[in-house]
Amino acid sequence: MMIRQLAPASLCLCAAVFTSVEVVAADAPTLQKDVAYDEHPAQRLDVYLAKSDRPVPAMVYIHGGGWRAGSKNRLPGWLTAAVNDGWLSVVSVEYRFTDVALHPAQANDCVRAVQFVRSRAKKWNIDTNRIGVTGGSAGAHLSLWVALHDDAADPSSSDPIKRQSSRAACVVSFAGPTDWSLLAEIEHKHPAYRQLLGYDPGIPAAEMSSAAKTDVSPISFATGDDPPVLLVHGDNDVIVPLRHASKLHEQLKSAGGTTELYVVKGANHAVAGAGGNVSQRAVAFVRKHLKIGQDENE
Repeated sequence: MMIRQLAPASLCLCAAVFTSVEVVAADAPTLQKDVAYDEHPAQRLDVYLAKSDRPVPAMVYIHGGGWRAGSKNRLPGWLTAAVNDGWLSVVSVEYRFTDVALHPAQANDCVRAVQFVRSRAKKWNIDTNRIGVTGGSAGAHLSLWVALHDDAADPSSSDPIKRQSSRAACVVSFAGPTDWSLLAEIEHKHPAYRQLLGYDPGIPAAEMSSAAKTDVSPISFATGDDPPVLLVHGDNDVIVPLRHASKLHEQLKSAGGTTELYVVKGANHAVAGAGGNVSQRAVAFVRKHLKIGQDENE
């Protein structure tokens, strides 16, 4: 699994962890831009609907950017290709940044976005049983938080969106932070980890709220009944150390969950741009766990 080394990562939980391209094709899928899933101007999503005569699976894509930057406007190349090939629809989510609201606002927005997709599934020709989540860096953290968290469905809610399930069928994380307790064990130079919780960049990890660090960490919710997880991480990542991925992988495996850890040798934080093997691994995982070309009841 040796893959060429990338150029050094800049000190950011990057907004462009993926090689991004516009969806452009002669027989292009249907695109709906800036669909509101809640009231704040940032709570918008773009929908790329594959052309199909039957309901298709979907991946909810959450962009990176240190929870304070980035954009939903461009998709990773592997998702673009899947939409154009007609076997997957993609929903790209925007969410409130930390200059607007602190954690758990970002996580809550992404949970609601998944619920919103299910509320529109019939209209968008999406199979509600085959919805996954993916993202890079901060977007990977949010994807894992959504996927590992308990289902947020509230059957008694007066809001029809909140009555929908937030459960994912699978999750693909590219260089995602998983455990804020590691701030006390490994040097994390980037200020975004602390800023997400409302702390100044220089505050010692021991002085941060234990409850807040637990709640922001996807590993806190890892259990054996979680959806299948693929963790893609570079072993030369100094922005999000590899230990974030390996520790979550170990915990999920110990709990009896379905988990894969794909370590990209020599790759830094921009791990998703490391080469074709990374995209191929993600596509194979998604096709397997969203049951592409299989009987859904298998």
